Amino acid sequence: MEGVYEPGEDSYLLLRYVERLVQGRVLDVGTGSGIQAIAAASKPGVELVIAVDLNPKAVEKALERAKEAGLTMRINLIIGDLIDWLRGGVDWIIFNPPYLPGEEGINELSWSGGERGGETIERLLMEAHEHLRPDGAILLIYSNLTGLDEDAFRGYRAEVLEELPLFFERLFCVLLKPQD
Repeated sequence: MEGVYEPGEDSYLLLRYVERLVQGRVLDVGTGSGIQAIAAASKPGVELVIAVDLNPKAVEKALERAKEAGLTMRINLIIGDLIDWLRGGVDWIIFNPPYLPGEEGINELSWSGGERGGETIERLLMEAHEHLRPDGAILLIYSNLTGLDEDAFRGYRAEVLEELPLFFERLFCVLLKPQD
């Protein structure tokens, strides 16, 4: 579907850790095609998946894929921005954000994370503390091309789970846990 981010190397890198780690209540931010939400909802230890995207076409595509997988009763799909709308806590936040630098605009929402590339990630991390349950965590993808503020991970313990070198960039799958 036009305007919806289709799974790529970054999606499959994140997917490996979604399948291994997530449980409980899960929030998939920027669900795109729904690949992460569907993987999480397929796991027996997952109670509920909430999948959100700013793009109505992405939510429509994720709903189609959830129907195909028979998982519509386990995934709540929402049109919205990041997590400021969320009430209640979650155990996991999954985020394959738009992380490349670029001019913002509706056509670039699926890949442009702002002028530096890291603005969307930084916004989510500032809001996430109040929505994570005790022992909650964030699975996040970003690139060496992402311009993150040096304090972006402040307040979190960060562990790089995997680094994936590609032709023009390196991708990182990071586990973030709030510091006490």
